[in-house]
Amino acid sequence: MVFHRVAPAGVGRSYLPNVFDVAALLLVIGVMVLIAYGARATAQPLTVLDVAPMTLDPWHLPEYALRTTLRMLMAIVWSLIFTFVYATLAAKSRKAEIVLIPILDVLQSVPILGFLTFTVVFFMGLFPGQILGAELASVFAIFTSQAWNMTFSMYQSLRSVPKDLEEASQSFHLSTWQRFWTLDVPFAMPGLVWNTMMSMSGGWFFVVASEAITVGDTTVTLPGIGSWVALAIKEQNLGAVGLAVLTMLVIIVAYDQLLFRPIVAWADKFRFEQTASADQPTSWLLDLFRRTRALRAVSGAIAGQFGRVAGLRLPSFGLPSFGRGLPIPGRIVDTLWLVIVGLGTAWVAWEVYVFVGASLGLADVAEAVGKGFITLVRVVVLMALATVVWVPIGVWVGLRPKIAEKVQPLAQFLAAFPANIAFPVAVVLIVHFKLSADVWLSPLMILGTQWYILFNVIAGTTAFPSDLKEAAQSFHLTGWRWWKNVILPGIFPYYVTGAITASGGSWNASIVAEVASWGDTKLTATGLGSYIAQATEAGDFPRVVLGIAVMSIFVTLFNRLLWRPLYAFGETRLRLG
Repeated sequence: MVFHRVAPAGVGRSYLPNVFDVAALLLVIGVMVLIAYGARATAQPLTVLDVAPMTLDPWHLPEYALRTTLRMLMAIVWSLIFTFVYATLAAKSRKAEIVLIPILDVLQSVPILGFLTFTVVFFMGLFPGQILGAELASVFAIFTSQAWNMTFSMYQSLRSVPKDLEEASQSFHLSTWQRFWTLDVPFAMPGLVWNTMMSMSGGWFFVVASEAITVGDTTVTLPGIGSWVALAIKEQNLGAVGLAVLTMLVIIVAYDQLLFRPIVAWADKFRFEQTASADQPTSWLLDLFRRTRALRAVSGAIAGQFGRVAGLRLPSFGLPSFGRGLPIPGRIVDTLWLVIVGLGTAWVAWEVYVFVGASLGLADVAEAVGKGFITLVRVVVLMALATVVWVPIGVWVGLRPKIAEKVQPLAQFLAAFPANIAFPVAVVLIVHFKLSADVWLSPLMILGTQWYILFNVIAGTTAFPSDLKEAAQSFHLTGWRWWKNVILPGIFPYYVTGAITASGGSWNASIVAEVASWGDTKLTATGLGSYIAQATEAGDFPRVVLGIAVMSIFVTLFNRLLWRPLYAFGETRLRLG
């Protein structure tokens, strides 16, 4: 196995600052000033929002963009922490997996409106009368649109670690803590980086809902790009919508160049292969920091300390599996655990039944289920189309790192493009040509979620070992034989991860996509998404809970009957090593 390590350029024995230190330091200071400026606004009282309400004045747009970007970066940090803990527990312990993975299926299917309905009061209560409470509620809402994709990615990577690497870690007697930092995280890094980019872009999709916080009859509108877009759509201001799109493009290019491009280039050294790839991703910012002297000395000292912490031989904690071959007491414990899980699930189902049954009947349940099947048909058709289109494109891009560098910011921008910005065009065209809203609003569901497939296929292709590519060339495998025997098996686990999050995200997006408006014109497509959206708008909480419960059941069954068997197939038949 080869870990690609790029030799630092321009590093001598002298640690005196050079011109590259000055340039890098200016960048670091600039970023810290922007963060401090944006964080200061969160300490103000809520009354400030009434004194200075949202406006479409372009001079305020840079500040709004900064506030939204900081919320998304904070959410991505918490998503990463959540991913490390949750995915590791689910992948390493069969007992934890049977609980955590179904919960993850449910969580990714719960609409962002469902989270906001029950979490806003909690966060606002932590900091009453302050903007910070609303900011935390907004960050949590964005977190719910980012974390699940990253968690599925790392879970898939940890379940597909090559057996020879596992045996090597055992031969070195690595503790659980050491194995996590020396094997699990490095092996998962390539896929996790690309899914983090996708999650960052995916957060834009629901940023409008996350920046409009409703508590009872009061709505708190936080300054941000999402609030700007909502106000522009309400006032039918196409110029303001265009400015928002342009600002989003600038922001995405900025954090692509300053954050993700350097991380992609750095993470390339963690690719699992026997021979080094001829084409490696590059980053001007990473090259700049590699040419510094003083900053490299400081960062080297910090990295050394982190390496010491990661190398600590902490006591290994057991994450046991269960199944056949266990002694009788172990089987009894497993049986009790399954009984506890079953009772807990039954209790939750009973509470939902009591709450919904107090005001709704079987006819209402049948209506929700029927609309759920309509949305299911939309999801299946759109997923099939997205697979046919984006898998070949993703493989083509992933095999060409230089092109991937150019496609990366464009793909992030397209993934970040909020569906509600496309509503004006969709509504005008549907009304003008007298089209069916049930059919032509459907593409809006996949507008923001199809990119999960593209990003994961690119990640899988870039992580595909170069020695296997060379072996395929030596055997003259081309055409369909190459697709069938080489690349499709290699990217299959990554595709399944993208497809799971894309399908779950499409269900979630149906709440936004099945109800589109432009000014006073409002179009509604029949489906479970519009059912939940209308119930939320009317404040009909029993129907909101019923709709969310039905959607969660659909997503969970869809994952269990289709994606989980494909996951298992990828782990047993298509595993490297």
